Amino acid sequence: MRVLGTGKIAHTFLESLLGKLEITDRRVVVGPGIGEDAAAIDIGERYLIVKSDPITFAADRIGWYVVNINANDIAAMGGEPRWFLVTMLLPERKTTESLIRSIMKDLKESCDELGISLVGGHTEVTHGLNYPILSGTMLGEAEKKDLVKNGGIGEGDLLYMTKGVAIEATSIIAREKSGEVKDTFGEEFFKRCVGFLRDPGISVIDDARRARKAAPVTGMHDPTEGGLLTGAFEMARGAGVGLEIFLKKIPVYHETQQLCDHYGLSPYCSIASGSLLISVTKENGAKLEHAFGNGKRGVPSLSLIGEFTGRGQPVCTVENGKKREICPAGTDELTKII
Repeated sequence: MRVLGTGKIAHTFLESLLGKLEITDRRVVVGPGIGEDAAAIDIGERYLIVKSDPITFAADRIGWYVVNINANDIAAMGGEPRWFLVTMLLPERKTTESLIRSIMKDLKESCDELGISLVGGHTEVTHGLNYPILSGTMLGEAEKKDLVKNGGIGEGDLLYMTKGVAIEATSIIAREKSGEVKDTFGEEFFKRCVGFLRDPGISVIDDARRARKAAPVTGMHDPTEGGLLTGAFEMARGAGVGLEIFLKKIPVYHETQQLCDHYGLSPYCSIASGSLLISVTKENGAKLEHAFGNGKRGVPSLSLIGEFTGRGQPVCTVENGKKREICPAGTDELTKII
């Protein structure tokens, strides 16, 4: 039997598993599916939005990551994150009280900053781990008119992204390879890369709010493990349509490009929290563009990077007029060095 590699499992295998699930509760408005960031449950006047996601790459500031990553998925569904539970699995013979206090401090600070209540979870020292793993469950709520489902994407819709690609990857590489990054690029470069956690930042909550207010979006997705190309593929696959991604229009920060070049990584396939993928009809593209400002660090705050094609069509990158069909395996580039 074939042993699976590190990263997300192949979408075809996942689809076969999800296809066997039968949800009989009519209150489940959005259930498990490719390209959907969270579940949506009808609780009366509003929808309850629920998401569960672990942090497996980062060790430093892991408490900060786990709150923001889960909150992003609530926002991508059109909701507001409200309540959070976290399971902390900590390595034996490496866990100290100081480590747990540090993680709890990050959890509290990030929840306080986003107006989220930390309402429960579980903490244990676990056999067989080399580093901490945090798995979070975020609950939020959405007005029924605000719910965003990627199944609404249609042929001809435009695909936009906010900020630049691989924001989270830039910070993780710098933190995990701190000595080498400092020696190669200098202290100031290292500090800028580490600071990507906050500037330009890995939260997309404000981006999602701005998009929803600007125009009736047909879909939103928070690309994480596997990078931007995996996120865009999931978005198209979940809607049953094709997609052409304009590779040269995807903005890359100078620092990100330098790190990726140094370590031989693709910025398009590296963990991408901090960017939000947004789809709108062509008629609403101008409204969306008008709502976003100029951006930071030489990268626009919003970029048009693709166009959705017909049902059953492939997902392709387009570069120098040439199309290349892609089917991302879900393995993140960071697994090559971390």
